Amino acid sequence: MKIAVLGIGFMGFPMARRLCEAGHEVHVWNRSRDKAERVAAFGATVHASAAQAAGAAEVVVSMLENGAVVEDVLFAQGAARAMKPSTLVIDMASIKPREARDHAARLADIGVAHLDAPVSGGTVGAEAGTLVIMAGGRPEDFERAQPVFQVFGRATHVGPHGTGQLTKLANQMIVGITIGAVAESLLLCARGGADMAKVKEAITGGFADSRILQVHGQRMVERDFAPRARMSVQLKDLRNALATAEEIGFDAPVTKLFEQLYADGIEHGLTDLDHAGLFVELASRNGMQ
Repeated sequence: MKIAVLGIGFMGFPMARRLCEAGHEVHVWNRSRDKAERVAAFGATVHASAAQAAGAAEVVVSMLENGAVVEDVLFAQGAARAMKPSTLVIDMASIKPREARDHAARLADIGVAHLDAPVSGGTVGAEAGTLVIMAGGRPEDFERAQPVFQVFGRATHVGPHGTGQLTKLANQMIVGITIGAVAESLLLCARGGADMAKVKEAITGGFADSRILQVHGQRMVERDFAPRARMSVQLKDLRNALATAEEIGFDAPVTKLFEQLYADGIEHGLTDLDHAGLFVELASRNGMQ
């Protein structure tokens, strides 16, 4: 297939590389051209504009920073106008559900199909092709996207436009809140004299076990907060969840609490830490290193 990838960052680079390795004709664009050039070594064609890349493809994958950037690239920078009729846009950024619905409607007006298909699994999943993909849109477009999704991981069609993003918000609520639970629990044990590494080992396999405990808990034990998914991104997702909850009249008190905790951490200089860096904020509150 002829596939354009817009946004060659932490996630976009391994995803574009995997498409090249799978034998697809790949066209790439990034605001900073040097990042896009990295994919040229794997056979991708680098374009000077998003519109040029999108115009060369039958499927356009976007992995951009947020909803405002997606809207700017698609509509202000002319990527949508450059697309051929029947092009399929697969937006894999994490944006608000209402933004996804708006983009889908505007693209439909010009004969372009749309799926909102955010992912979970981070850079590790992008590298390995094991991403979990949550797709909203028409069933026939979901089926058409299968050759792309199969390169990236496992996709599930969850409903109409916007529900992929809604599912991603649920995912991020669970991730952000669980990181806080793991951090606070390990710090409590450390304050009480226990070895955090042994505490993690002891509860592995029980009801409290989870990927968050194993992956992020290990980062906490090792004090390894190099960014995979940043504190700032986690905060953005929690704020999107709260905005969506307000739109549909849903009270989310637990998410509100953690939105404030992540915001406090960022205010205290933790912006560029991995989201497991909430551990640092909670440790600081307790006077712990």
